[in-house]
Amino acid sequence: MPQNALDLTLLLIAVLMIAAVFAGSLTSRFGLPALIGFLALGMAAGVDGLGVPFNDYAVSKDVGVACLILILFSGGMETPWRRVRAVLAPVALLATLGVLVSAAVVAGLTVYVFHKTLAEGALLGAIISATDAAAVFAVIKASGVALREDVKTLIEVESGSNDPTAAFLVLAATAVLARPGGSLLHLAPDFFIETAVGLGVGCAVGFGLVIAMRRARVATLGLAGVLATAAAILAYALAALLKGNGFFAAYAAGIVAGTLAFRHKRGVLQFQDGIAWLAQVTMFLTLGLLVNPHKLPGVAVEGVVTTAILMFVARPVSVFLCLLPFGQFDWRAKLFVGWGGLRGAAPIVLSIFPMLAHVPGSKEVFNIVFFVVLLASVVQGPTLGWLARRLKLDERIG
Repeated sequence: MPQNALDLTLLLIAVLMIAAVFAGSLTSRFGLPALIGFLALGMAAGVDGLGVPFNDYAVSKDVGVACLILILFSGGMETPWRRVRAVLAPVALLATLGVLVSAAVVAGLTVYVFHKTLAEGALLGAIISATDAAAVFAVIKASGVALREDVKTLIEVESGSNDPTAAFLVLAATAVLARPGGSLLHLAPDFFIETAVGLGVGCAVGFGLVIAMRRARVATLGLAGVLATAAAILAYALAALLKGNGFFAAYAAGIVAGTLAFRHKRGVLQFQDGIAWLAQVTMFLTLGLLVNPHKLPGVAVEGVVTTAILMFVARPVSVFLCLLPFGQFDWRAKLFVGWGGLRGAAPIVLSIFPMLAHVPGSKEVFNIVFFVVLLASVVQGPTLGWLARRLKLDERIG
């Protein structure tokens, strides 16, 4: 790349990142998730706005994956095992059965309403079935609500651990649409193997990071933060090479590291928080650049209906069903958890996979998913704090 072009590219990146900070802060002032500001800025800079020519879906997928690793690890470090243990059983149900139920409801109703094939409905349901860790972590933190600890932990841990199920469902639906008539039975064991390998690798890397921090006596906080970031990437890459779920590994490594004591821990937490925000800005800007806003009105009807199905039927049904055996969560907690299942970058990243597999109609699915994420964030994000107070789930209210 000529030096002039490189300089201009770096200038554009710097301007976009600075603008993203102010856009995120502005949307947060109006009670909207910061991700709305990041996505909107990316859309404004894209081909329908300032004309930045970016439409590389493969690169966007890789950027999204890399950023999700850092976000999940940071979120895991802020959710130590003591809190996870208290909600482990309900989280396990929500992250597996809950995702399946939510995907099935969305698939069934969209097939009925829009006359899609079952595989097409299953693909859309699978992509938007999992809640997004980045959105959940950011919105709850920014809401200023001292949410009851068990409810807060349940939502956060679920959002960090339901990606394996959603990814498996997306892979299965993509395989059917890309190769009609193929058998998917051989994929079922892969889900359990990937989850187990991801959990094992993540725990091992998390313990290894803590031991390294204790024994190596890293001299400065900056180097300790670099070491923790390297551990997050290592957990994902090692798990993926061993045919495990890398996202789950990164999250598990963060939980283990956040549970144990080591030198510079408080500073590393702050360092990882900054890295996670940088990852969010990068990821949402990149995904926003992919979207052609003039195409969104064409999927508006389907997007609004799908969002309504997701928010008012699929998610509440899955939550009330999965939390039925757990008495510590009354109807108020279930209602809040159902409403607090935010979507964000993860569904958009997952929607790129069918496009790379050349699945027919995948571009339309991408636009619908983007529409659903935007609309759901605008509706749900600003109301989380209000709903927590109305349901008396704010610990400051008692």
